[in-house]
Amino acid sequence: MQTWDDKLPIYQQLADHLAASLLDGELPEGEPMPSVRTLASRYLLNPLTVSRALQALGDEGLVETRRGLGCYVRTGARERLKQAERRRFLTEEWPQLRTRLRRLDISAEHLNWEE
Repeated sequence: MQTWDDKLPIYQQLADHLAASLLDGELPEGEPMPSVRTLASRYLLNPLTVSRALQALGDEGLVETRRGLGCYVRTGARERLKQAERRRFLTEEWPQLRTRLRRLDISAEHLNWEE
């Protein structure tokens, strides 16, 4: 079961969780997303919260609403998301991680990339 924290609004946490599922290939491109009711039931959330999460994904160009059919994963969404996550990692997370590795005197030889 998904747990929510107080750091971000729940709709954003759900959008992030769904984006991670898309990135992992669990939500195939061109296929319909689970319905609002299905997601609300699965995550025990208000349907309005779920709708807002899907809108956030739509605003990012990852899903599209097809009138009368529901919400679909857009073609190219996985690659678009992967590029955005790479940029974010390289500009925000990697500099902090590199600094911490240097501070702890951890080199590439100490890291196991296979696990």
